[in-house]
Amino acid sequence: MFLRHKPALLLLASLFSTAPAWSAAEVPEVSEAGATLQQLNQQYAIHWITTAQIAEGLQGKAPIDVGFDIDDTVFYSTPAFYHGQQMFSPGSNDFLKNDEFWEQVSNGWDAFSVPKKSAQALIKLHLERGDRIWFITGRPKPKSGHETISSQIAKDFGIAADKMNPVIFTAPGKGAKVNDIRSHHIQIYYGDADSDITDARAAGAEGIRVLRALNSSNLPLPRNGAFGERVLINSDY
Repeated sequence: MFLRHKPALLLLASLFSTAPAWSAAEVPEVSEAGATLQQLNQQYAIHWITTAQIAEGLQGKAPIDVGFDIDDTVFYSTPAFYHGQQMFSPGSNDFLKNDEFWEQVSNGWDAFSVPKKSAQALIKLHLERGDRIWFITGRPKPKSGHETISSQIAKDFGIAADKMNPVIFTAPGKGAKVNDIRSHHIQIYYGDADSDITDARAAGAEGIRVLRALNSSNLPLPRNGAFGERVLINSDY
C-alpha cells in the first residue's frame, strides 16, 4: 500500500516545496519616491499658506471682521445637494432652480453636510482672537424667511449664541457678495469659488482660497491660485 502511493506523496511534497513566492514574500520597504495626498497638494507654484501662518500674520492686531462662504468652504455639503438632486431632478441640475430645494436644504438638510476640519481650525483661530465672523452664502434665501443653517453652523463649529451672526443669503450672481463683504467691513473672506476671490477683492478685502473637495458635486472644479491669491493648504477636508 505504502509503495503504491509513494509517487503521489512525492508529488504533493514537491507542490508544497514550490509554492508561489508571494505566499511567504517579505513586505518590501517603502521607497521615498511616493507622495502623500498632502504633498501632492503642494506640487504647483501656488502661494500656499497654513492656518498657523494666518494666525502669525494677525498677531498683535486688533480684532477684525472675517467672512466665510458656506458650501465647499465650511461644509462639505455634497450629501445634502446630492439628496436634493435625487429628489427633485435625478440626472440633472434643474433642482438648483427649484425653490423647494433651497427651502429644504437651508432648513434641516445641512445636518447631513460634513463640517470641514480646515474650517474648524480657522473658525477656532478667529474666535480665539475675538474676530467677528460673518457667513455669506450664494444660496437663495428660503421663501419662507426661515432657516436653520445658522444654528447648524453654530452647533457644528462651537460658536456661542452671542458670537453667531445670522447667515447672509445673497443668491448666486456676478458680484453678489461684494456689497455684504464691504458693508460688514470684512478684511479676510474665505471661499472655494473664483467668485469668492473676485468679490472679496472688489470689496477691498483679501480673498483666501479654500480647496474644494475632489468628490464635490459642485463641478467643474476651480483653478486654485488662478488670481495669485493665497491658498489654504490641505483645506479640501
